[in-house]
Amino acid sequence: MDWSSFLSSVFVFDDYGELLVLVRNSLWAGAVLGLVGGVVGTFVMMRDLAFAVHGIAELSFAGAAAALLIGADVITGSLVGSVLAALIMGFTGLHAREGNSFVGVLMPFGLGLGILFLSLYEGRSSNKFSLLTGQIVSVSSLQLTSMVVLSVLVLAVLVAVWRPLTFASTDPFVARAKGLPVRGLSILFMVLLGVSVALSVQIVGALLVLALLITPAAAAMNLTSSPGRTVVLSVLFAELAMVGGILLALGGNIPISPYVTTISFALWLVSRVVRAVRERSASYRRAVTATATTTTPRGAVAADGTGAATASSTPAP
Repeated sequence: MDWSSFLSSVFVFDDYGELLVLVRNSLWAGAVLGLVGGVVGTFVMMRDLAFAVHGIAELSFAGAAAALLIGADVITGSLVGSVLAALIMGFTGLHAREGNSFVGVLMPFGLGLGILFLSLYEGRSSNKFSLLTGQIVSVSSLQLTSMVVLSVLVLAVLVAVWRPLTFASTDPFVARAKGLPVRGLSILFMVLLGVSVALSVQIVGALLVLALLITPAAAAMNLTSSPGRTVVLSVLFAELAMVGGILLALGGNIPISPYVTTISFALWLVSRVVRAVRERSASYRRAVTATATTTTPRGAVAADGTGAATASSTPAP
C-alpha cells in the first residue's frame, strides 16, 4: 500500500455531513464515556490499578462474547463479566505483587474464553471484530439510555464517597488508622471500575480500553499535582480522545480504536514533554541558586525573599 492509498483509507470525508447525522447517538455516548473515563481514570492512577483495568476488560470481553453467542444483550454480558472480575479482585485484596500476578493469570483466561465464544458464534464477523476494536455506528437509543443511566450512577456514587475514597487512595495506612473502611471503599471502587470498563468496551473495544481509562489521567498527572485540576484535565483529554476519535473514524474506513488511541497517546506525549521541560527548568533554577549561595563571599550583603538585607561579616579580633 502506498502513501496515498493509506491516506484514502484513514481519511475519507465524502458525504461527511450526512454520515454525521447517523452517528449522533455515538457522539453522545462518546461524550458520556469520556466524562466517566476521565473521572474514574484519575482514581485508577492514584490506586495504581492500570494493570487491573486490562484484566477486567478481558473478562468483560468474555461476557460480551458469551452474550453474543446465546443471543442476549451484549452490554449486559459485558457488564456481568467486568463486574464479576472486579468483585473477585476487590474481595481478594491482594498486595501489589500478588495482585499483578493474579491479573496476569486472569487476563489470558478471559481472552481465551472470549475467543472460544466468538469461534462458536456463526453470525456476522463484524460483530466479533467490534468487541475487540470498538464500533461507532450501532449505538441505539436504548443503548445510549442505558449508558447514560449507568454513567450517572457511577458518577453519583463517586461524588458521594469522593473525600474518603481520595484519602484511602493516597494514603491507605493512615486512612485505616483513622477508622475509614478502606477495604469496603476498595471493593466499591472496583465495582464502579467494572461498570466503567463494561461501558467503555462498547465503544473502544476490549483490547484498547486503557486509552480511555488510563492515558488521559496519566497525561493530566504529568501537568499538575492538584487533585481537582487532575480530574478536570483528565476529563478534557478523555473527551478530546473519544469525540475526536469518533469524528475522525467517521471519515475513514478503519475502526474507531486507532483514532482514539492515537489522540490519547499524542496528548500524553505532549504532556510528558511539558513535564520534562518544567523539571529541567526547575533543576536549572535550583543549580543556579545553589551556585550563587556557595559563591557569595564572606562579608557580602545578600537580599532575602522579602527584600530585607542580612550581612555576614568577619568578627573583629
